[in-house]
Amino acid sequence: MISSEVEDRIARYFFHQYLPEDVRLEIVGTLLPFYLIDDDEDEPSADEMVKLAIDIIDSQLEK
Repeated sequence: MISSEVEDRIARYFFHQYLPEDVRLEIVGTLLPFYLIDDDEDEPSADEMVKLAIDIIDSQLEK
């Protein structure tokens, strides 16, 4: 089993190399506001943010 650090680096590579720019921008536009909010209570968990990003990727793949 590979470490989560290696998995993260592989995922980052594929995110930047293979996702179309419009999909990346949609993901960033969806997730970035959560990081700009100072209220930690309103910020979704990392798992919820990953699910949001996966939903965007899946919906783009269906098109």
